Amino acid sequence: MNRVIALAALLALCACSQRTPAPSPPAAAPSSTQPAAPPQTNATQAPARAAQSETEQATSSQESAGGGGERPARSDASLEKMTSLPSQMPEGKWRAGVNSPGKVEVLEVFWLACPHCYELEPVIKAWFKTKPAYVELVRVPVIWQPIHRAHARLYYTIESLGRPGLFEKAFDTLHQLAERQQQPLVGNSDDETFRAQQSFATQNGVSADDFAKAYNSFTVNSNMQRAEELTQRYHVESVPLFVVNGRYITDVSKAGGPAKLMELINDLAAAEHGH
Repeated sequence: MNRVIALAALLALCACSQRTPAPSPPAAAPSSTQPAAPPQTNATQAPARAAQSETEQATSSQESAGGGGERPARSDASLEKMTSLPSQMPEGKWRAGVNSPGKVEVLEVFWLACPHCYELEPVIKAWFKTKPAYVELVRVPVIWQPIHRAHARLYYTIESLGRPGLFEKAFDTLHQLAERQQQPLVGNSDDETFRAQQSFATQNGVSADDFAKAYNSFTVNSNMQRAEELTQRYHVESVPLFVVNGRYITDVSKAGGPAKLMELINDLAAAEHGH
């Protein structure tokens, strides 16, 4: 019982921010194939921003989400003011025009149990229906602590199963459990976590064997390694976080609200696509 209480406390404390910053990665050797950094006129490379509390982030999002009027044109400099530049791109993972020729990658770093990610999801869904065809959305679950790792494995297992709607069902289920102050598909051991997540899958039409095979597959393990690497290399300290084409990092707070975030992502993607 004490371990259950401790887990609930951990979930409440870690919220959507990392409590201790991820260690800085070792410096990468220069590469002639790595794309040059974008112009930095009137903008400097921003340090990793301080972790924002759940209350502060929610208040900021609510306060800046409103407003209307015609959106003014943005210059490249104004776009940069609402973003940071990655201190280091994930070596060997992303190369402009190689992984997805002609595409601009918009990477969302998220957590299945993050209330802010959950609140933003309808906005992302609406944006996804109208986004330019050259924009490719890629989701990466953040990995900070054991609970994030457990939910990251659930996400990648669901993704590998190729079951439409199961991601949304997992998102809904985790937040319904959290609202009822129940364990969000995690247990006191790896085995308990697996059984809880397998039970969720079987209740939603996935065979126990199929889930087990995907859960321990090479693909899922590789994706877990990549997610952990990206969490560290982009110095992710809060979610949801967005990385546009490996060049710009932004979030709801920097953009000034959920709707403005999607506008900013569109503007950055358009600028990248025009390069």
